[in-house]
Amino acid sequence: MSTLAPLRLLREPWNASEGNQSNATAGAGSAWCQGLDIPSELFLALGLVSLVENLLVVAAILKNKNLHSPTYYFICCLAVSDMLVSISNLAETFFLLLLEHGLLVVRAAVVRHMDNVIDLLICISVVSSLSFLGVIAVDRYITIFYALRYHSIMTLQRAVVTMASVWLASTVSSAVFVTYYRNSAILLCLIGFFLFMLVLMLVLYIHMFALARHHLRSISSQQKQPTVYRSGSLKGAVTLTILLGVFFICWGPFFFHLILIVTCPTNPFCTCFFSYFNLFHILIICNSLIDPLIYAFRSRELRRTLREVMLCSW
Repeated sequence: MSTLAPLRLLREPWNASEGNQSNATAGAGSAWCQGLDIPSELFLALGLVSLVENLLVVAAILKNKNLHSPTYYFICCLAVSDMLVSISNLAETFFLLLLEHGLLVVRAAVVRHMDNVIDLLICISVVSSLSFLGVIAVDRYITIFYALRYHSIMTLQRAVVTMASVWLASTVSSAVFVTYYRNSAILLCLIGFFLFMLVLMLVLYIHMFALARHHLRSISSQQKQPTVYRSGSLKGAVTLTILLGVFFICWGPFFFHLILIVTCPTNPFCTCFFSYFNLFHILIICNSLIDPLIYAFRSRELRRTLREVMLCSW
């Protein structure tokens, strides 16, 4: 994956001189610092599976009118964000295979242009995925703490405005990032956004689970069953927490990679870490592959609709 790589602009510590990079690499020449040689076929297979899964999620939400609600629209947008990862990965892999087998001959300028397009898609996916996870968390928070006013607070019009705003902001900020990626301030903004969204979602989930714990204690003392809407909302909070955990595990190494690029581009340890970029890319693709599985197993209505879509009973 050396000729064309997703986020090529972040693979190397660009803010270090070539001499310093060479010295750092030489000082970090142990076996475990050589990185991983991941075959293109693995990228291709994971990208195809992820693309199909997320297409099924989008189709299921569009098919079932019971899922035509702001929450599921936000989940649909999250699936589209995951699809961007798959599409960029498939485009890059096909392009690489054509180049390697001599089936496609292009100028260096075209290769750089493809790099920029793939970088842009990946960046949009990063920003939009984080944003929609935050939006879904806020939506779930409103469902639990303002249940009686939920439909007046989260109207369809507001949901549409929110989705459009997220996509617009993600596209613009990603274009700025790809254009000015050599500016450390740009990387710091992306890292700061990642940390801010994590803190926001953690605070919301801790508050939701504190309510859940209090609610279960009240049920235990009164020997009553929980209300349907409250139990369903808390189940949704568990689902979103799993999604957040998966996102953190899959994207965490990538953002740590960004931090190291800014803080220690010539350090031997950092240089070793940079050599595992392809592994971080695999984790990113796995995140887009795992998310639909969580939707299917945690939502009975979506699981039923997915089964109908797979059986072509539109």
